[in-house]
This record gives sequence, structure tokens and C-alpha cells, in this order.
Amino acid sequence: MIRNVLGSFLGLIGATAAVWSPFRAWYDGRHGRDYRIEELFSSSGITDDKAALLGSLLLPFLFAAVLALVAIVLRSRLLMALSGVVVLGFAVLWMVRQGQAAGSLSVGGDGSAGLGDGLANAFGAGALLILAAAVMSGRPRRRDRVAREPAPEPYREPHPEPVEDPDRPPAPSAWPPPPQDHS
Repeated sequence: MIRNVLGSFLGLIGATAAVWSPFRAWYDGRHGRDYRIEELFSSSGITDDKAALLGSLLLPFLFAAVLALVAIVLRSRLLMALSGVVVLGFAVLWMVRQGQAAGSLSVGGDGSAGLGDGLANAFGAGALLILAAAVMSGRPRRRDRVAREPAPEPYREPHPEPVEDPDRPPAPSAWPPPPQDHS
């Protein structure tokens, strides 16, 4: 139980950081919410066009956060790990596309040029979500739950057959004997 609580806490922090990261600077002071999601998959690559809020990098990170919340409710390690992979995957995909557009990536020392803290938040969020999946114990599997339950009592007749006393023969039946087949 403690592992699930700790994993859930780490998952909530990771989901929050993932949703917060597009609102921070990603590269050369440009925020993640300014990059269109289509730019990651198109042949034109990353451009200077602004994106609508739900058409930006926020969309996959929001999806990953919802996936993490569902994982917490269901206590699913697989969904939690999947949400971390989504965040890390889109951050790496953005880095590849940005590197192609810019020719190279640089890390700015003054905070205005180069890779920004929004990208660092995205990588940290993905790592936290995967760590949360590793920490969580998840739900017990079906066979584990069945093994812990006590075995059901075997069926017993409500009234056991009376023990026949050899000294007393059984009483004659009020019904005639069944017909015999003489074939």
C-alpha cells in the first residue's frame, strides 16, 4: 500500500510537471505551447508559426497526464509507464525536429539562448512517471487474489444416511418393487 501511495504521489508530480513544461521556454526563449504538434510529423519541420493552445505540445503532455491519473485510479503500472514514455517520446521527437531545423542544438548558459528549462521539465516529468511506475506495486493479479482466499467448504448432505444396524433389518417399503427387465 505504501508503494502505491508513493508511486501515486510521484505520478502526480510527474503529470503536473508534464503539463507545466509547455508553458516554459524550450529553445531560444520560445515556449513549448508555441510549437505546433503537426510540425513534429510534417516534412516542413519546425517553423516560426504560432500554435493554438490545444494544437501545441501541450496536447500530448495533457494526454499523458490524463493517462497518469487513470493509472493512479486503476493502480496500473503499465499505464503509468506508458504516460512516461509518451512524455519522453514527444520531448525526444521535438529535440530531433528542432535539431534538424536549427542545424544543431545548444545549451544556453544565460537562459535565453539554447535549450530551456521547459524541455528539462518535460524530461524530468517523463523520468518521474517511469519512476512512479517502477515504485508502484500495482493491483494484485487475479491468481494472487484467488490463492489468498480460503478454499470453499466441500458440499455435505444436510442429513447423513442413517447407519444400518445389522441386528435390525430395514422396514419394508410401502411401495411395490420396480418391475424387472427379463431380457
